[in-house]
Amino acid sequence: MAPSSYPSAAASDSSATPNKILSSLAVLLAVLMVILDMTIVNVALPDMMGTLGATPDQITWVLTSYIVAEAIVIPMSGFLAERFGRKRVLTVSVIGFVISSMLCGQSHSLTQMVLFRLLQGAFGASVVPLSQATMVDSFEPEKRGKAMAIWGIGVLLGPIMGPTVGGFITDHLGWQWVFYVNLPIGIINLLLIAAYIKPTPYTGAAMDWIGAALLAIGVGSLQMLLDRGNSEGWFASQLIVGLAAVSTICLVTFVLRSFNRPDAILKLNLLRDRNLATSTFLIMAFGVGMLSTIALQPLFLEHLLGYPASTAGLVMAPRGIAVAVGMIVVAALIQHVDSRWLVFFGLILSAAGTYVTTGYNLNVDRFWIIAPSIVQGIGMGMIFVPLSTLAYQTLPKEASDQAASIFNIARTIGGSLGIAIGATVLTRATHQNLQTLAAGLNPYNPALHAWLNSTGLPLSDPRVKEILATELTRQSTMIGFIEAFGFVTLSFLMLIPFVLLLKQTGAASPYGMASNK
Repeated sequence: MAPSSYPSAAASDSSATPNKILSSLAVLLAVLMVILDMTIVNVALPDMMGTLGATPDQITWVLTSYIVAEAIVIPMSGFLAERFGRKRVLTVSVIGFVISSMLCGQSHSLTQMVLFRLLQGAFGASVVPLSQATMVDSFEPEKRGKAMAIWGIGVLLGPIMGPTVGGFITDHLGWQWVFYVNLPIGIINLLLIAAYIKPTPYTGAAMDWIGAALLAIGVGSLQMLLDRGNSEGWFASQLIVGLAAVSTICLVTFVLRSFNRPDAILKLNLLRDRNLATSTFLIMAFGVGMLSTIALQPLFLEHLLGYPASTAGLVMAPRGIAVAVGMIVVAALIQHVDSRWLVFFGLILSAAGTYVTTGYNLNVDRFWIIAPSIVQGIGMGMIFVPLSTLAYQTLPKEASDQAASIFNIARTIGGSLGIAIGATVLTRATHQNLQTLAAGLNPYNPALHAWLNSTGLPLSDPRVKEILATELTRQSTMIGFIEAFGFVTLSFLMLIPFVLLLKQTGAASPYGMASNK
């Protein structure tokens, strides 16, 4: 392995523990602030519509703009760290994120909001991969499980706790404060970064500008496609067909052009390392199931069961606590148990918790909503930490920034896929079941007369038609949610065979470093 100016293992070992704790806190706060903003805004959208004069379809651009900007910049994070130094990029990212957050809170039109959300997503994008690389480099290999548990708390708790925090802030302070809350957190974060994050060497590396443009356009088009696909009717829409064509052409051209280029903005040749390649695939596929669940449950609680936003947030909060518990358990076990077993049991628990939800009905009580989410949360925590650890296990330290960019763009795209697929399954299953159930509503169906007798209304009553339409919609939507939850269950189970491709120990990586246990 080529000489590196990174601190030696001995130097790392001699680092004061308080400094590691504070540097970890800096990383955790930065990640939590950025990831939280992906979902904290969701529950504030109805309030924002009135202030910004936007329609329900238009207001979704507040979410889309952030996600697209983040997806475009994440793959560039490794290059930016190589070119300017990791600490500088983190500092500029946090400053830009805080300023754009304040501008979002001051927005008086949808155009202003979308513009500032684009800036917010672009500045925040590098924080997640570079913070992960910081944790990988700061801790010795045998302690990386604990490091990834700390980092993972921010990554997983952000989207899980976002609706809870966003609902509380919106109800008590107003939607502007979902953005203003980033100011005090950002200031604390900058002070910690300045004091406790160590600078890394930077080279002023050259960049393949054509490849960078291809990647940005390709990933941006893909994210737009996934975010707008369901509402646009997927490939029945010329917009979606065009986005799919642009994304495919740009990304394929980028891969063919960049795989072995020394100046490629994303070092795809790192995927020759089996652990990184397998972990990257698994985190993307895991993101499909995780983000589907996080997106579907608020809709189920608020739109179908009629829970207020704040109550729905409280009901979902135990999953976040369970995720943290799962991570803490794994951090304690990872030095003594094969990481692949931890991922295996995490997938089983995630699938088991989700499978229970396929038995839901419109009268489900809170215990059967909370208990499965706790099981699911523990499983999610058990999956995330080992995958994040194994991804870097057979790579040299200087590859951390680029590997983190690859790992996190896969996680981001997986989450977008999950939200898109979950919404599509729900929409189509609801529509199909609406037609199926409607066929049974005829005067010769004894079940219909039995139900009418329970309501005390005759079939001739003019109110019956409206009542039946409402109930038909509720029941078909309930079945739609059950089918969507079934898809999530299968998505977890289908990942189990791929765990066998991971290496815990063994051969040296193609980059010259033997794997560490």
